[in-house]
Amino acid sequence: MRILVAEDERDLNLLIQKRLRQADYSVDGCFDGEEVFDYLLGAEYDALVLDIMMPKKDGIQVLRQLRREGNQVPVLLLTARDSIEDRVAGLDAGADDYLIKPFAFEELLARLRVLLRKPQGEKTSVLRVGDLELHLDTRQVYRAGKEISLSSKEFSLLRYMMQNAGIVLSRDKLEQHVWDYGFSGGSNVIDVYIRYLRKKIDEGYDTKYLHTVRGHGYVLKDGGA
Repeated sequence: MRILVAEDERDLNLLIQKRLRQADYSVDGCFDGEEVFDYLLGAEYDALVLDIMMPKKDGIQVLRQLRREGNQVPVLLLTARDSIEDRVAGLDAGADDYLIKPFAFEELLARLRVLLRKPQGEKTSVLRVGDLELHLDTRQVYRAGKEISLSSKEFSLLRYMMQNAGIVLSRDKLEQHVWDYGFSGGSNVIDVYIRYLRKKIDEGYDTKYLHTVRGHGYVLKDGGA
């Protein structure tokens, strides 16, 4: 999953990015409100961590413009203001959640996990497709009860595909959501990681979950469905 962090305090911005990468997210960062729109034009994001007090355009202005333009990316507001009025203003502008500074990174990660769950309102922290399970909280993966060891990028790729189970995902879509702007490997790297995943989650099992759709991309689905 790919997250954009918009925070003008450079040290905090870089620290948030570091902690999110440690949690297996792909992350980009910007430092003022106008930059947010530049990044959103160039990539698709699964969530936006948005500070309210930023130069050029503050977080509330950014949020209102996003919603006016029909962009429904989940937004977690960061604010040093803890009054009820300020929190209500943020939620009324279209925020999905807010976090008051200073905050614990464990809480930031927990709130993002909630925002990144399926839009249908799924409450569980475990993604399931057949006998394949991915635990969002512990970042553990199991097939038929057997734990599978995945690298950080393999986990991110599998998480995105399981959250979009049954949907054919192009290489471009996978690149947009699983890799950040530091990625320069091209679609061949995506194919390589798909092979890694297929070997780990499908090899040795009659039911296959990772399927190639020629000319379109890849889909993860229950092979018996």
